Amino acid sequence: MKKKLLLVLSVSALFLFTGCGRTDSPNTLTILNYGKYIEPEILEIFEEETGIKVEYEEYITPENMYTKYKAGAIDYDLICTSDYMIEKLIQENEVSEMNYENIPLSKDLDQTYFEFSKSFDPENKYTLPYFFGTVGILYNKDLVDESKVNSWDILWDENYAGQIIMADSVRDSFMVAQKRLGYSLNTTDEDELRAAQELLIQQKPLVYSYLVDEAQDEMIAENAAMAVVYSGEAGYALEFNDKLAFSVPDEGSNMWIDCWFIPGRARHTEHAEKFLNFLCREDIAMMNFEYVYYATPNTRVKESLDPELQNNTTIFPPAKILENCEVLKSLDDEATMKYNLYWKEIKSAD
Repeated sequence: MKKKLLLVLSVSALFLFTGCGRTDSPNTLTILNYGKYIEPEILEIFEEETGIKVEYEEYITPENMYTKYKAGAIDYDLICTSDYMIEKLIQENEVSEMNYENIPLSKDLDQTYFEFSKSFDPENKYTLPYFFGTVGILYNKDLVDESKVNSWDILWDENYAGQIIMADSVRDSFMVAQKRLGYSLNTTDEDELRAAQELLIQQKPLVYSYLVDEAQDEMIAENAAMAVVYSGEAGYALEFNDKLAFSVPDEGSNMWIDCWFIPGRARHTEHAEKFLNFLCREDIAMMNFEYVYYATPNTRVKESLDPELQNNTTIFPPAKILENCEVLKSLDDEATMKYNLYWKEIKSAD
């Protein structure tokens, strides 16, 4: 597996843009994706093979993506984001139907992933699965009582004050409190939201930091005892520090799936379809898996992995864990405003 820590600068230098001086050439593909969520060399190979110039931009959270997209300053041709945000954009008629005949290698994607996608794309008309996984606790076995990591309760244990990393994401952090309380992670009930908020405010003095991409690096460096992370980040971290382990608590968690979609205002749909087919190619999909290290839907890639990796339950969570998880759903504007307001109040609490 390539070290993402060493490659971040290359993707920034080669492909990131801010809109200033960007081209509107018909031979351009404009992509928006999560940070550190594609092997940078893949973009170079695509350019070399097709002659299509890639203009590539990153974001941190689905909410950041939504703001960037809705601002309308850039006409993105292809976007990757998470389940609930795709559902929101589909509801707003911002997503084009996908022509899978122009993406013939999509046949190599496990149909299980398309079934998961039906929770937000009921007819599988708009999305192409990219990676999926769970959210859990990445912890240092030398610092944490392993008998307690099967519950979200441990994140409120005062013995770990100043050693806990929480997700700097409204839905992910609320999910932890909601599941601890026995609520759905999609609840819009006022009393349940306030109860979850109060838990997160109570927890705040114990938190070392609220992070997203950096959490895995902090755990590898042993700067914290535990962190709420995505399963792929955990799988990556375990490769670099054998003191680390990962647990999805018994109260349940979020089963997330990230997909590609073509925005309604895309200018270069043909290039977008060509790129998606390119991503499904076995050699490219393998490069991407080795870099991102999340569960791949590509059956050819998974079947070619060694048995130990295929059976890695951190990267490829078993059915019994997924059965106890929920997929995030899109919230209406009123509920979204509530979540955002309550999150701001948590972050500003003393």
